[in-house]
Amino acid sequence: MDSMIESYLGAVDIAQEPDDIPKGCTDTVWILGKSYNPVQELELIRRDIQTRIWCTYRRGFVPIGSPQLTSDKGWGCMLRCGQMILAQSLLDLHLGREWFWTPETRDPTYLKIVNRFEDNRKSPFSIHQIALMGNSEDKKVGEWFGPNTVAQVLKKLLKYDDWSSLVIHVALDNVIYLDDIKELCSDDEDKSWKPLLLIVPLRLGINEINPIYVDGLKRCFEINRNMGMIGGKPNQALYFIGYVGDEVLYLDPHTTQRNGSVGGKLTTEEIEMDETFHQKYASRITFRQMDPSLAVCFLCRTQLEFDELYARLLQDVLCGSHPLFEVIQTRQQPWPSVASTSSTPSHRRVHNRGDSETDTTLGEFEELDVRQSDEDFEIIA
Repeated sequence: MDSMIESYLGAVDIAQEPDDIPKGCTDTVWILGKSYNPVQELELIRRDIQTRIWCTYRRGFVPIGSPQLTSDKGWGCMLRCGQMILAQSLLDLHLGREWFWTPETRDPTYLKIVNRFEDNRKSPFSIHQIALMGNSEDKKVGEWFGPNTVAQVLKKLLKYDDWSSLVIHVALDNVIYLDDIKELCSDDEDKSWKPLLLIVPLRLGINEINPIYVDGLKRCFEINRNMGMIGGKPNQALYFIGYVGDEVLYLDPHTTQRNGSVGGKLTTEEIEMDETFHQKYASRITFRQMDPSLAVCFLCRTQLEFDELYARLLQDVLCGSHPLFEVIQTRQQPWPSVASTSSTPSHRRVHNRGDSETDTTLGEFEELDVRQSDEDFEIIA
């Protein structure tokens, strides 16, 4: 029981006052698009944080793959962050942003969601399914994932779970193509919109985040369609859910808990297991401490919500001289091969996030991989 209580409270010492929100803070606290007054609404902030599904390292599950691993401690933190992004998206999609979890919750929809992240071979988004699907992205079981890899794996797994009713688009190269979104989300038969989880992997610096991008990240947290960010600090993957002042709030997967089943919460063991999926207190670091490799995520349940997101991005995130990414209507045709061009080198401007613009010849450009490589994101463990 003591270990269960420890898991429920996370890293917070029971005898200590939690240090989740700065004491005496009067700055607005933003959690996944909702604003709070920390003086008047501290417990409401914590209730909101506690509602998020907290995915952590587990031990004692059915062995995975040829290594026969029974715990993901030391290698699964980015996979757990991917689980948290997807779990939050399913909560928002099926229960709404105003829904709150309590230890007594037996909502059938909630149970369907949390059951999907239990660590067994049958759960569609278990550590088993994610790790094994990673083989399609050239990742062996037990290897670290980057944000782009975990996004691509979740995209594939969602195709096998009709109940979730969600599709994922991963916007590579810092660009969202509107036509790609329309093609993915439009149902030609009944003209309906497929709910969309939009994931935009970014690299906002070399060894640390370039401070010119911090305001853009803050604006993303303020958008009500924001599902958080997959990222971390060097050597640790984290799930970022909001910010206060110049600090970003996050849930940390680096707690190892025993494996088990929530089921229908009919037994004491199942009730206690459900509590291990929730953490009342967030942690925080400064924006400058974040690893520059991250992915911002948005959920659009309808086409109207996507149109509203697009307008909000143009107004608040992409309007300055240093936008986080671009939104373009149509994907350009591939560059012609070097052999079909003039022998005189042509030049184009290539903008590198976190760096200055540089000249490159077409010949040099052809040697670059124009698809954003996940190697950019492997700094994070």
